[in-house]
Formats: sequence, C-alpha cells, structure tokens
Amino acid sequence: MPRPQVTVIGAGNVGASVAQRVAEGNLADVVLIDIVEGLPQGKALDLAEAAPVVGHDMKVTGTNDYADTAGSDIIVVTSGLARQPGMSRDDLLAKNAGIVRSVVQQSAAQSPGAIIIVVTNPLDAMCHVALEASGFSSERVIGMAGVLDSARFRSFIAEELGVSVSSTHAFVLGGHGDTMVPLPRYSTAGGVPITELMDAQRIEALVDRTRNGGAEIVALLKTGSAYYAPAASVTQMVDSILNDRNEILPCATYLNGEYGVDGLFVGVPVKLGRAGITQVLEIELADAERAAFDRSTASVRELVEAMARMAAQG
Repeated sequence: MPRPQVTVIGAGNVGASVAQRVAEGNLADVVLIDIVEGLPQGKALDLAEAAPVVGHDMKVTGTNDYADTAGSDIIVVTSGLARQPGMSRDDLLAKNAGIVRSVVQQSAAQSPGAIIIVVTNPLDAMCHVALEASGFSSERVIGMAGVLDSARFRSFIAEELGVSVSSTHAFVLGGHGDTMVPLPRYSTAGGVPITELMDAQRIEALVDRTRNGGAEIVALLKTGSAYYAPAASVTQMVDSILNDRNEILPCATYLNGEYGVDGLFVGVPVKLGRAGITQVLEIELADAERAAFDRSTASVRELVEAMARMAAQG
C-alpha cells in the first residue's frame, strides 16, 4: 500500500518546518513546492540527508512543478507574504488572495481528493479563496488557526501556573487575529478550569497576550513571523487526518448555521479525521463570550466583503 503524501506549498520557514515535522514524524512522504527555482529542491535534499540520523524513511521531494504533487492526500498552503512589523493581517489581503487562488487551483487539479489546510494570512479570508479556487466541499478546506492560538494560550497558562503544558487544555474561538476569543471557562489545568486557579486580572493578561501572540513574535524577530509553532500545529492536524484520530481541535471551518453563523469560515471546535471535518461541536457561550464571538465573526465578514469588492474592481 503506498504511503500517504502531503504537498506543502511554499518552501519558506513555515513550509520547510511543516515538511520536516511531517517527514520526521513518519506521517507521510512530502512534496515541497515553491515558485523559486532551487529553494524547495535544496531544502528537500537537506531534509532527506537528515533522515539517516533521525531514523525515518519518508521521501522528501522538492519541485517547482505541480505535476510532481499529483495524488496528494493533504495540501498545506503556506505560500504568501509574511506579516511585517506594523502591518496588519488585513494589509496582506489582496496580495495573498491572488497567490492562494493560483496555488490552490494548480494543486487541487493534481490532487482532486485531497484535504486542504490553509496557513496563509489573513487566514479566515484565505480559506474562502481556497474553497472557491479548489471547488472542494467545505469539510475538506480547513484553516489552521485555533490549534496555534490554543497552543499559545496553553503555553502561557502552563508558565503562569508552573505546571506541565501536557496538563493544560485551552479553547480559542473566532477569527485568527486581534479579535480572537480565548475561553478561560473552557480552559483547564489538570481538568480544573483556570477560572478556579487564578484571578480575573491574571487571566485577562494571558488572554490579551494570546490575542497578540503572533504580533509579539513579529516584533521580536524584526523580519518574518512565527514558524515553529504554526508548523507544529499543522502537523497535529495532518496526524489527526491521516491516522483518522477524530481529534477535537479548534479549526477555521465553513459554518452553515452553527453558532448562528452562515456561509463564513470561523474558528470553532471540530472533529477532524480522514474525511476532513466530520462534525462541528457547538458549545454553550455566556453572554460576554457570545458578544466577543460575534465581534470576531463580524471582523472576518468585513475581510471577506473587502476581498469581494477588490475582486469586483478587477
């Protein structure tokens, strides 16, 4: 039986890190593709030469030709411009929409049965581009945001409480950006809600840091943006899909009336398996949480509408 294959579009820091984690995790063969000649080939060769040391037999291929990606089980879209200091995710909208549309059309044509994981920002809006460009059903187009945002929240909770990150659990809903909605009531350490373990002021500081987690790293790096944690988050999703784990993960998914939202990609908890998203889990939101979620949803809708206006203007 042939091994699963994952196509990673974009051989920058995020894409190369995804390729490394997927291959070294023995999850799948990887095809790394980029528009820049030599870049994916060089990184793939470097990763292949690490295999004897790490101890895996996954094949890592670098290419500039979409024909080499044919028959992939998963397509990970990381290509696009990275956010620079002072640049909002919204600033990236028009340029990255064009890039995502092009790469998804080309890769989906080669792998019509694949599941697409979108990483490019602004993420929720790019999911709409990928859905339209691929022609896939909505359960097979998924945004990686909530897994990353929840991981950031979990790391901050563990640091604050002085506990293992493995003891923490966190949920972050809404759009991937400044309006995301971390939910302290549903976030736990050792199964105990963090609302029982720290005061409201400390929790709010962690929530605020989570919302600005990406910007904090951008400001520190000066050039470029986060890639280790985003790549780890993508890899968890790839693992859940290829191994049909049906993990419940917060992902950007196309809502059809759930949470009172229709026709929009928003981050919510989903069940993720071999067929993609098999279930959207609706959790009870308090009034303040619902208001924050609605604000976040509204900001995503504004982005999508702005994108539609740009497209109409040609």
